[in-house]
Amino acid sequence: MARFTVDGAELAYDDEGPRDGGDTPLVLIHGWTADRHRWDHQIAHFSPRRRVIRLDLRGHGESTGAGVPTIDALAADVVALLDHLGVDRFVPVGHSMGGMTAQTLALTHPGRVERLVLVNSIGRMTYSRARGLLMGASTLVPFKLFVAANIRRAFGPGHPREEVEKYIRASASTPREVVMTLYAAMRAFDVLDRAGEIQAPTLMVHGYHDVQLPVRQMLRLAKGYPDAEIRVLDAGHELPLERPADLTAVLDRFLTRP
Repeated sequence: MARFTVDGAELAYDDEGPRDGGDTPLVLIHGWTADRHRWDHQIAHFSPRRRVIRLDLRGHGESTGAGVPTIDALAADVVALLDHLGVDRFVPVGHSMGGMTAQTLALTHPGRVERLVLVNSIGRMTYSRARGLLMGASTLVPFKLFVAANIRRAFGPGHPREEVEKYIRASASTPREVVMTLYAAMRAFDVLDRAGEIQAPTLMVHGYHDVQLPVRQMLRLAKGYPDAEIRVLDAGHELPLERPADLTAVLDRFLTRP
């Protein structure tokens, strides 16, 4: 693990794999209240043969820093890290909020994004009544209970309870200010009408049982993409944790597609 300072935050990151290979580096971007270890399976699989970079977004995991008001600011952190590492072309792979960040990178730096991968992500936040009530209650219940409710909803049916509880504890370590500020940033995120501008070949992988960001919202986004490949797996919102090997296999096939 290394560290890089940008705009008042110290970002923890891993940079693994060969520098002289012919494959474009992967940049793995985690979601809300998560950390870079969401991608353990993918970095173990890909780093022996290609460069793979993953980071803890500001305020998450082992990174410091306060919350930021926009997804654009998260994307700017990623660009600053890649510039520091001398990486020009790359393939962003983003989960949930990380997918929003990845889309922002594709829109703001189209010449640098070779391909794009969105995992359990969408182009515009649209909440169900149940989700809206849960978020509305965030100021009325203890923060740890609020986090626990969100994480439990994220996993699909049948996921081991002890695994869910482990990730509840990890997510609860994210500072409340960071969690709520970035929640507002996600609420404001909207690139649905700009999807046609993203020319990079795109893979969208989603969980059929995702109640956080339902699959129909991903399909709505996919309709606007000029070149989108869609895969729906038997999982909830936490595909990198629920179906890590299947996600890696889908990603591997997409990256080797001509």
